[in-house]
Amino acid sequence: MPRVAFTSHLRKVAPTGTVEVAGSDLGTALEPIFIQFPKLRLYVVDEQNRLRRHVVIFLNGVRLTAADWPHHPVGEVDEIYVLQALSGG
Repeated sequence: MPRVAFTSHLRKVAPTGTVEVAGSDLGTALEPIFIQFPKLRLYVVDEQNRLRRHVVIFLNGVRLTAADWPHHPVGEVDEIYVLQALSGG
């Protein structure tokens, strides 16, 4: 099963550690986590299900584009990493 991890900055609203997920694409794989952790959805995507400006998703070390993230296929051994960039001084 694909595995997903969230940066430590999201851990206040996300599961800790690595979570195994099911789904043939990234949107389907993350949906059960968003349901279990509803505040996480607000940090990751906007009302139109677009990635928020300072959120980046890596799949097997490759950064995904914001436009195609939910439809990107995931495989049984894929590693997904969701991070939120911090800004400010």
